[in-house]
Amino acid sequence: MTLSERRARERTERERLIVRVARELAEAEGWDAVTVRRLADRVEYSQPVLYSHFRGKAAIVRAVALDGFTDLARQLHAARETASSRRALRAVSAAYLRFAAEHPAVYEAMFEMPNDVPFASDDTPEPLRACFTAFTSALPAGTRDIDLAAEVIWSALHGLAALARDGRIPPQHQEARLDLLLSRIAGENQ
Repeated sequence: MTLSERRARERTERERLIVRVARELAEAEGWDAVTVRRLADRVEYSQPVLYSHFRGKAAIVRAVALDGFTDLARQLHAARETASSRRALRAVSAAYLRFAAEHPAVYEAMFEMPNDVPFASDDTPEPLRACFTAFTSALPAGTRDIDLAAEVIWSALHGLAALARDGRIPPQHQEARLDLLLSRIAGENQ
């Protein structure tokens, strides 16, 4: 391994560490607790080293969001693969809601905090495309306008996730909401 290859590998490892620690800190204490100074202390690097990787908190939030989309895509596709074709959309939708509930700070970075991650464009990063594909591939055969149906389902799931997180809808009815959503939009009888 050349010196430049080793340095590149070490840089990548530092970036992963910074993102992982930012995720952990945000999940434990909220995004207000995530500062460059606190991250520098936690990862045991100087603030200039962190700034050499990320221009500031917004860039860190963006990196956490992209990392979250990678994890979400993995979980959605795993749910899709383990379900029968008739239950695929339900499995993917349930995995989405589970991810949102289990990783509220990461979910917040992905969908609610300002970031420059492009959605629904030619510049959309692969992890976001993979999430969308998990929904489109899980829709029942014969679904008209698959992209539109996936957008509406994703939007509704986002609403359910946000309202449940904020205690605005009772948690005990989440399964019934999911059944109603999928039966009305995708024609699935769960």
